[in-house]
Amino acid sequence: MILKVPALAWKRLGDYLHETQLLGSIQSTLYWDQNTNMPPSGASWRGEQLSLLATQLHARQSSKYFEELIDEAKAEFERSTDIGELDVNHANDRRRNIELLEQDLSRQKRLDPQLIAALAVAKAEGYKLWQEAKSKNQFNSFAPALSKLIALRKEQSRQLNEDRSCWETLAQPFEPDLSIQRLDELFAPLRDRLPALLDNVRSWELPESNKWDLDAQVQQDLCDILLSEWDRDALITALARSPHPFSITLGPQDFRLTTRIVPGQPLSCFLATAHEWGHSLYEQGLNFESHQWFAWPLGQATSMALHESQSLFWENRVVRSKEFSERFWPHFVRAGAPLTSGHDLWRAMNPLMPGLNRVEADELSYGLHILIRTDLEIALIEDGLEVKDLPYEWNSRYKELLGLEPKSDTEGCLQDVHWSEGQFGYFPSYLLGHLISAQLSEAMSDGLRDLGIQGKDPLGTCISSAKESLLLSWLRKEVHPYGRKVNAEDLVQEVTGKPLASTAFLDYLDEKILLLGQKSS
Repeated sequence: MILKVPALAWKRLGDYLHETQLLGSIQSTLYWDQNTNMPPSGASWRGEQLSLLATQLHARQSSKYFEELIDEAKAEFERSTDIGELDVNHANDRRRNIELLEQDLSRQKRLDPQLIAALAVAKAEGYKLWQEAKSKNQFNSFAPALSKLIALRKEQSRQLNEDRSCWETLAQPFEPDLSIQRLDELFAPLRDRLPALLDNVRSWELPESNKWDLDAQVQQDLCDILLSEWDRDALITALARSPHPFSITLGPQDFRLTTRIVPGQPLSCFLATAHEWGHSLYEQGLNFESHQWFAWPLGQATSMALHESQSLFWENRVVRSKEFSERFWPHFVRAGAPLTSGHDLWRAMNPLMPGLNRVEADELSYGLHILIRTDLEIALIEDGLEVKDLPYEWNSRYKELLGLEPKSDTEGCLQDVHWSEGQFGYFPSYLLGHLISAQLSEAMSDGLRDLGIQGKDPLGTCISSAKESLLLSWLRKEVHPYGRKVNAEDLVQEVTGKPLASTAFLDYLDEKILLLGQKSS
């Protein structure tokens, strides 16, 4: 019999990580408030608050004491494995946690605290100026802040000094191990097929759609019905509105999400709520064992592409499905929507008409929005595109790929919040998320068949009968527990048995377009 020795060094490290995460959650709480309740004039003070917290967090995450805690825990772990104290799974998990902590520590140690503070201030100021510029259609008033953020992020890449290009280095926190070469491989079929599919849909003779809208409170009521049907727990979740919808986790029992009301877009709030709820469900499904979820790397999201795959699954594969519309449309009718059937709602959910706004885009044109943004931010970071030329480049690419040209910068290059916060490298995660969602959906269908749910589309069968809980159960078992054990592509390979590719997503689009086309001809 092996006498187990208390893992004291491991506990000390865990306690330190827990404290660090408490500080991080305070920072996230301030961010939530900044986006939902803070008055505009509070931006300067908020920037100082966030700068102070960012500096303190960086100090903890790069300190000699933290390094010693990791070394002691690693030595203790190695002794435990030598005497066979840990089973294989626990040993592998602890080993991976140590590897990731060492990797994160190495990155933090290379960064100058002054840069961390400057970035925090620049992000808060950038967000404030972006809001003002967007409301007034004045890109020039935001341009200096964007230039400053680009310069600071370039300096961050220089200090990290990784064996990657500048943009690739900045993308790592969002998508570990991503390279531009791999991105080009995955996106090449989409660059080829999506414009052709869009041209095909443009040739359809579609009936004129009725313009309608719903009051803001009515839209919120519909969102509440949706989340109630999806078993939202009001004790651990909260909803609010913000200029740009987002989801954020403030604690292991505190999940927040926002949506927005867009005049003339009666489905925008509903779809955004489904999308952000998908993000929150993923966070709620991460590892809660011990203090591992909110402190250790394995309790953190695999990547933002995996995160987006979860939000896109609930928004697109579920809510935009025909089966969902057939089930849910009476709620819209009772709310005042001029619908006569589930088919009417389904068509409204899937217009397949290109527009200028990414968040409101359907599944067909959404990828083109992301390709444009990805190309432009790489050009800004690596290829010398000047900030002053961004509106022109944005508009010309929209005209080329979607056949549309923004009438203002507000509906053009100012529509997204990401660059105002220096989030360069995030945008590809959205399109990668589409690819992952489609591939996981195929694997989920096979898994549901194994449970006795038959038919051509087991997912549709579950949605029709309001049994989305079966879909969530599959995700909870097969996808959510991984955390940072693997990167997104490795997770897809393990769950689906295939490397990540665009095939499943394009096949899904082909089938959906065919079905919608039959109803329009």
